[in-house]
Amino acid sequence: MVKFKIRFVDVVYGIAIIGADLLVFILLGLLLMGYDDSYDSSKGEYWSLASMNSTEKIIYICYNAWIILNIIGLVYIGRKIYRKTKKNAT
Repeated sequence: MVKFKIRFVDVVYGIAIIGADLLVFILLGLLLMGYDDSYDSSKGEYWSLASMNSTEKIIYICYNAWIILNIIGLVYIGRKIYRKTKKNAT
């Protein structure tokens, strides 16, 4: 059975990617706070695109796209781990 080799550089890259990902989530969350502050119920339902201005729509779409990219990334990483463990088990 072959053991996994985890290099220090790979751990540092992983931590950097997670940190950058969290930074993007924090920035998008802070930008979306402007929508909460300026929401007007006469413009439409809460979190509907009709009640947002163009900047808030762009931020909202980027936030949802970032979530989708994170899901794709997690599936990719999970697939790589599964393949490595399956290959090492045989």
